[in-house]
Amino acid sequence: MQVNYETLHQTIAALTEDEDDEVALMATVACEVHHSDDRFDWTGFYRVTAPELLKIGPYQGGHGCLVIPFDRGVCGAAARTGAVQLVPDVDAFPGHIACASSTRSELVLPVFNRTGALIGVFDIDSNQPDIFTQTDASQMQKMLKMVFEK
Repeated sequence: MQVNYETLHQTIAALTEDEDDEVALMATVACEVHHSDDRFDWTGFYRVTAPELLKIGPYQGGHGCLVIPFDRGVCGAAARTGAVQLVPDVDAFPGHIACASSTRSELVLPVFNRTGALIGVFDIDSNQPDIFTQTDASQMQKMLKMVFEK
């Protein structure tokens, strides 16, 4: 099964309407996205908890890394640069952190609140190489803006 973005966006909009607690929003998004597509093995958030530091937030899948500095890995790169990281082969990414040895490709998106402050990153891992597309990236960005920047 592959994600139907129109349906996913409608479902998440309905579930998150009138909610402003960031952790509750993250938990809902992680769950809905994770179960929307068989390509997604690990789906979750790393929250900014201190300057230049991410800590694990709500997620679906196996264990994740507990702490990620901004200067390490794909999640750190997304947080540090504020740019989407679409990584077809994690082994080719300098400084990749292997939280799960099964991960082959990764999509990480910075998450901003309504004031434009970085509150975390949304990380989607797959055990399949080169599985994420630019459409995945742009549709996930659209969804994150709808939920967290409202």
